[in-house]
Parts: sequence; C-alpha cells; structure tokens
Amino acid sequence: MTQSIVIQVGQCGNQIGCRFWDLALQEHAQYRKRGSRDDSWNSFFMQSKSGNLSDNLSESIKARAVLVDMEEGVINQLLKGPLAKLLDQKQLLTDVSGAGNNWATGHLHFGAQYRERIEECVRRAAEQCDCLQCFFLFHSMGGGTGSGVGTSILSMLQDNYPDIYRFVTAVYPSADDDVVTSPYNAVLAMNQLTEHADCVLPFENQALMDITMKFGKEGKDKADKNPYDSMNDIVGKMLLNITSSSRFEGALNVDINEITTNLVPFPKLHYLVSSQTPLVQDGSSMPLRRLDQLFTDVFLREHQMIKADPRNSMYLSCALMCRGKIELSDLRRNIDRLRPSLNFIHWNTDGWKTGLCSVAPVGQQQALVALSNNTCIRHSMQNLKDRFVKLYRRKAHIHHYTSVDGMDNEIFSQSLESLSTLIQDYTNLETGNLPSNAAPIIIAD
Repeated sequence: MTQSIVIQVGQCGNQIGCRFWDLALQEHAQYRKRGSRDDSWNSFFMQSKSGNLSDNLSESIKARAVLVDMEEGVINQLLKGPLAKLLDQKQLLTDVSGAGNNWATGHLHFGAQYRERIEECVRRAAEQCDCLQCFFLFHSMGGGTGSGVGTSILSMLQDNYPDIYRFVTAVYPSADDDVVTSPYNAVLAMNQLTEHADCVLPFENQALMDITMKFGKEGKDKADKNPYDSMNDIVGKMLLNITSSSRFEGALNVDINEITTNLVPFPKLHYLVSSQTPLVQDGSSMPLRRLDQLFTDVFLREHQMIKADPRNSMYLSCALMCRGKIELSDLRRNIDRLRPSLNFIHWNTDGWKTGLCSVAPVGQQQALVALSNNTCIRHSMQNLKDRFVKLYRRKAHIHHYTSVDGMDNEIFSQSLESLSTLIQDYTNLETGNLPSNAAPIIIAD
C-alpha cells in the first residue's frame, strides 16, 4: 500500500485540508461498517502510538499531514474542533504576523526563515511511510502565505524528494478578489508551479462559487451565508474521488503517478482541467440521474472547476475516474458515445485513461470525475495575465514586493514571461503545432 502526505499551507489550504480529512474519515468509517477489511486508510492515515484501531477512527489514527500558516487563526480553530485528535501537534507550524498578502514576504522571508523546521516536519512524516508515493500540496494563489510559503515548500520538496510526485491543488482568485495584489501573487506563484510541480489541479474561486449557487440545496441564499464551506466541500470531494482508486478496490485501479504519466505529454504543461458529477452539497437531495447522463454532465461547462469550456478546445488527453455502481461496459459505451463530440489532438486520438473504483462516495451510488489536459486552460491563464499586466504597467504596489530582501523587478519579468510561454504553448497545440522547446512525446499505454 502506497502512502501520500498532505501539506496544507495558508488559510485556504488548511480549510480545504480540514474538509478533506473530515470526508476521508467518513469514507473509511462507512467502508469498515460494511465488514470489509480496510487497509486503505493507511494511504493518508497512520496508526496512533496510543493503541490499536478502535471503532472511532479519529481516536486511533493520525493524519499524514503537515499544517503551515503564518497566522494562527485557522489552525487554532482546527485544534478546538472535532479533528483535533487527528492532527499531530508536532506537525503544525504557525507564526503570528502573516505574510501581508505578499508573495515575496511568504516565499523569500518566511520560506527561508522556516525552511529547516518545515523540512523536519516533512521528514518526520516521510519516515512514517513504508512506500511514500506522493506529496499533496493544498494552497491558494492569491494570498501571501499560500502563494509564497506554499511554493517555497514545493521547491524544497523537489530538492529533497526528487523522485516523489508533487501534486498541487491550487485555488485561483476571482477577478473581483478583495486582495488587490492577488494577480501579482498568482503569477509569481505560477512560475514556481510550472518549474517544480509534477501536476497542478487549478480551482477558480468564481467557478466554485457558481457551482455552489447552481447546485447547492438553497442556491444563492446558502452561498451568500457561508460560501466557503460549500466551496471547500467541492474541492475536498474532488480530491477524495481522484484518490479513491488508489485507496479502494476496483476493476481498474489508477495510482496518482499514472495521472501524470498519462495526462502530461510535455513536462511543463501539467495544468489539468477537472470536473465531477453529481454536484451536490451536504444535505442536498437530487434525483438519481441516468448513468449515461452523468457522463454527459461531466463534460459540461457548468461542471468544470475553472471558468472554461473544454469541448470548444483541444484535448491532449483525458481521464475518466468512476466510483460506485459503474461497469466497464458502461464506461466503454459512453466513451464511444462521447468521442465524436470531443476534439482530441491528432497524435493522441485515443488518449483516454480510465479508472473504476467499486466504493462509492458517502451518500451517493455513483460519482464520476473527468481530468483533462485541455488547451482551454489558456483562457484562464490569459485572464490572469491581463489582470497582472494592468497592475504592473502602473507599477502599483511594486514597492511592497521589492522592499523584501532578494526580490527585484527581474522576478516579476521572469514570472510574466513564464506565464506568456505557457499560454503560447497551449495556443500552438490548439493550432496543431508543438510547444516551444518541446520534449519528445511519450504517451503511456
């Protein structure tokens, strides 16, 4: 059984992590109640030193997690909540001053200041693994700690654990984000993600908000009251669905490393567009859809985790990961049905990866996730670039960044150039050309 370590950074990363661990506990508790032998909990949890596994999992296991925030608020709340016993307090690292919504402060100041302590936390978690396969990094791109400290940790992971996959869950700010410097932080962080991550799963705040308003039990009223809980719930369920096939039994299991191997034909073009169905919030009721309708829905624009429509762009590759009562014949039938309507690049027309996990999510009979490497991501990147350039042309707030030791205008220029290259590479692929400086194409069987 392979293991993964979750590293939660900043307010957003820790709130997503809290929801992820809660949902994971529910899944494994339900699975054990069925009388099934459950070794799968070992993927993300380890047995507590206090004793044997009990009926109450949260009392007898610890999360394979490292929690980092340059403010104390969110982590202190977690320690007062129902998941407190799940967390190893030696694996928590906080400061009191915060990164001031400044990537440079997070990356260059706090990243350097806390590097050794973070390395020690990661090393301690890694030593508890028999077969460490993947690091999951949860963070946001708009604030200072998530974008700055998060990408500093990512670089450290590549230096210290170059053979372990680095899978990043990155939440992108919306155009009306209340952090005025969020475009700077996001573009500066993206340069790091492009260089140091193996796979990036982008979530756009606006897309998550739209899903919450459209599919939530009480629609807009619920979203207005407490939108982030519902949004974090969507992200947490997505992560559980993606990892389900490596945790539970199924006819076609998919390891995390297979996602990168099969969906990323060019190393730096590792940003995946994700969607899932059904999209329901806790406590919501939804009529059972026909199975084929689930496969149709997962390719619709309103089910995507970014504000884009992959059907109008070029697919480089696509994975369908199924949970619950879905047979291989159902999967093959729907791929054959959908294939003519999806535009795959000419050198990978059969670029499908499929997974079947027999264990459904809690409260559902089936669930379906689509992960695609699709050129539609360039539209989101272009929107972010436009917001960055609008600020940078006026040199707005630049002095807050360049006043940090080690930060200069050259880093801004490099990050903008890196993003521009990504956009151009995806544009080239959409027109049938290869990316600039493309490595040889290797598509896994």
